[in-house]
Amino acid sequence: MASRLSNTWQRLTEFGSQKLRRVAAKKSRRIEMGDQEEDYSSLPLTDRFGHKVWKVRKQAYEDAAKEFEKTPDESDPAFRPFLQDSGLWKGAVADSNVAAQQEGIFSLCSFLKYGGTQACTRTRGVAVTPIVEKGLSSTRAATKTSSLEALLLFIELDKPDPIIEDLLPNLSHKQPKIIAATLSALTSIFHAYGTKTVDPKPVLKALAKVFGHADKNVRAESQNLAVELYRWLREAMKPMFWADLKPVQQQDLETLFEKVKQEPSPKQERLLRSQQAAKAKSSASGAKEAEVVEDEEEDEGVVVDAFDLAEPQDVMTKVPEDLHDHLGSTKWKDRKDALDALYAVINVPRIKDGHFDEIVRALAKSMKDANIAVVTVAANCVDVLAKGLRHGFSKYRSTIMAPMMERLKEKKQSVADAIGQALDSVFTSASLTDCLEETLEFLKHKNPQVKLESLRFLIRCLKTTREAPSKAETKSIADAATKLLTESTEVTRSGGAEILGTLMKIMGERQMNPYLDGLDDIRKTKIKEYFDAAEVKAKDKPKAAAPQPKAPAPPAQKKKVFGQKAVAAAATKKPPPPFVPPNEDPPASAPLQPKPTGRSIPSKLGAPKSSLTAPTGGLKLQKKLGGPGGASASSPKRPVQTPTSDDEETARAPKPGLGGRGLAGRPLGKPAAAAAPEPASAIITPGLGAAERAELEALRADKDRLLRTNDDLRTEKSKLNSQIHELQNQNAQLIEDHTRDVLSIKAKETQLVRARTDAEVAEQTCQKQQKEVDRLKRELGRAIRSSSPTPSDHNDRIYRDLGPNSSGRHDSQSEQASRQGSRPPVNRAISSFSSPSEEKENGGPDALQRGKMSPSRSVSTGGKAASAITSREQSTDRASEQNANGDGAESWRRAAEVTSQLKARIEQMKARQGLGKS
Repeated sequence: MASRLSNTWQRLTEFGSQKLRRVAAKKSRRIEMGDQEEDYSSLPLTDRFGHKVWKVRKQAYEDAAKEFEKTPDESDPAFRPFLQDSGLWKGAVADSNVAAQQEGIFSLCSFLKYGGTQACTRTRGVAVTPIVEKGLSSTRAATKTSSLEALLLFIELDKPDPIIEDLLPNLSHKQPKIIAATLSALTSIFHAYGTKTVDPKPVLKALAKVFGHADKNVRAESQNLAVELYRWLREAMKPMFWADLKPVQQQDLETLFEKVKQEPSPKQERLLRSQQAAKAKSSASGAKEAEVVEDEEEDEGVVVDAFDLAEPQDVMTKVPEDLHDHLGSTKWKDRKDALDALYAVINVPRIKDGHFDEIVRALAKSMKDANIAVVTVAANCVDVLAKGLRHGFSKYRSTIMAPMMERLKEKKQSVADAIGQALDSVFTSASLTDCLEETLEFLKHKNPQVKLESLRFLIRCLKTTREAPSKAETKSIADAATKLLTESTEVTRSGGAEILGTLMKIMGERQMNPYLDGLDDIRKTKIKEYFDAAEVKAKDKPKAAAPQPKAPAPPAQKKKVFGQKAVAAAATKKPPPPFVPPNEDPPASAPLQPKPTGRSIPSKLGAPKSSLTAPTGGLKLQKKLGGPGGASASSPKRPVQTPTSDDEETARAPKPGLGGRGLAGRPLGKPAAAAAPEPASAIITPGLGAAERAELEALRADKDRLLRTNDDLRTEKSKLNSQIHELQNQNAQLIEDHTRDVLSIKAKETQLVRARTDAEVAEQTCQKQQKEVDRLKRELGRAIRSSSPTPSDHNDRIYRDLGPNSSGRHDSQSEQASRQGSRPPVNRAISSFSSPSEEKENGGPDALQRGKMSPSRSVSTGGKAASAITSREQSTDRASEQNANGDGAESWRRAAEVTSQLKARIEQMKARQGLGKS
């Protein structure tokens, strides 16, 4: 047992000693390794960038950054190895050791900062993706900052498009932290450079997708990016992605956007190298001009439209084929439906340019439609078409603008607003110069509504135009507005004052003072109020006209060329004075006569013209500059001609050119040889001779004549245009009147046909009623004959009108009726049912009076029948007195009941007949 223990102890001792030896060996090797690390600095940087020991790599990154900082320029040899092998930066950015990676990205930033554009273009293809995947998503803040700075440097040194293209694929990465890091980098890029430098369209297209990501960090970063883009783009960005968002996300973004609306317009915080160079150049040329440019940029702010962000769409293929057929329909509903379908097709942010001539002509025709709903939809179509085409719509302006302004006479405000908005869109596609002539013509329109809406349109044009009107346009606008100040309506007068105030805001008070001299103080005060309140976008034209004084510089250079001639030029400066005396003394001698021919000969020969190229260049420039420029250019030459000390030499100078004896005494061949020395003298002489001076005056006279002719032609053209426009208006009015007359004639014809039809129906109804009346009369007669007693009972009650003495007989009959118990006379009741037509046929007014109380039978009887009836009446009276009983009373009662029933039926028939006639 003891031996075993001893053996075990020996083994443990040996094992421990071995282990101690191994540890000591390792320590010795580590010490040796530490001694060998000092030798790594001798290796090239490119070798150390790929070393397996991370400390060596880290030290290499630090040494490289220090070396880059010491380089004098971008062409230093220190950059060459890294430019030739750009893959070194891929390993440095994606180093497995986080400490080494931090130094590697910092070294890349130093390389880009001092290496210039070439360093950027050579390395961005291999470095951007590792930066996004390893650097932006790192847990170290310094690494993230250096990674973002590297991306910003890549953009600063060249352009942002390649970097954005490399970043966008990472929005579809499978790791949410990579997507969130990419969105954060995009937000920083737009915050630094703005949407004017970095194109936001690719990012906006991919923005809706990240809003639907499952990770909350990704959605939060997407909101931050959307808010940053809204700072620059405002409402113009919404059509690109807004419809793809959920309502909750839209509400959240609207809440964030409200905070941004209160902030001032953003400014680009970081400039590209190209922008820095341009700014340095402009500041070197003139600090004041640079300040003016900066102030203008600040005033304009950031103006971005949905049109600039959208892609053009081809809508011609989607336009309904039967559009024109439906627009020609007689039913307004079909025309409106056709325009609604067209509006749905062309209502896109940006339209691809094409041939829209037929559509625009159809819309112009729809402006004259009688239905205001059709006119409103047509105006909306013009609005979206002009917005979608922008400057491509300017070629259709002349076709659509006049019909729209003519339809401004519509009093319904919704129609006027739709047409006004369409006119604003048309003006956006054109310019103030294009629209001004027609607008001023419609300010003279006879319709007050058209005049008022045209006035408002002109005010909107002046406020939105970015080009100030010319002096001629300013005069025409001011004259038209001054005339409006004398209108009878207050709205029109205020509009004229607003036009003058807005125009004064554009052109300045000094230029508008001549147009306000004749106005009273009240109107001037009102114009001043509109001037103070006006907000315009046009730049003042005098600023653009400032560089014009540089034009006289070329003549000064040409004078220096003459001054640099040989010494002979000093001696030949004296020959020009001989040309002065001929101008002062018209009755000159023979040598002065050939001068006009001498001026005409050089115009035909090639040599003199070629030798006088420099002077003629100066003359042309003087012609362009006008009177003041010519005077200033010729003033330095006149003192040279003033010396008259050597009259003989100056008199001899022109003789070689003129030949002494004149041109008439020499053959045609010799003047060419004699003219050879003249160009030399012309080249040397800096002054103008009489011939050149006369030619200059002739050219000036021609210029003035051409200017006057041009002005006359312009005036005539404007008159002809106004006459054409007036004739077009008259033609349109005549067409409208003719259409109205045709429609009224057709309506009258329709009414006439209906009246004839109604008359025929009424006539048939009358005939039917007449037949019914006759039938009732026959029934009444039969009923009376069947229910009445013997004739002796009636004859004594029949009323007879025997002439002038009829009143006495009537009195006797009334007395007899009272004696007989006041029984109602049946004959009178029966006679009341006779029609007026029968009474007319029976003898005129007297017969009518008699027929009211007597039956028709009694009227048709002759004299014998009257006597018989009288005798019968007397006998009946006597019989009735003798045989008065109750049987007669009952029969009369029945007759009265039948009579009342018949009366009621006849009244009902008359009532129906009266309703039928009405």
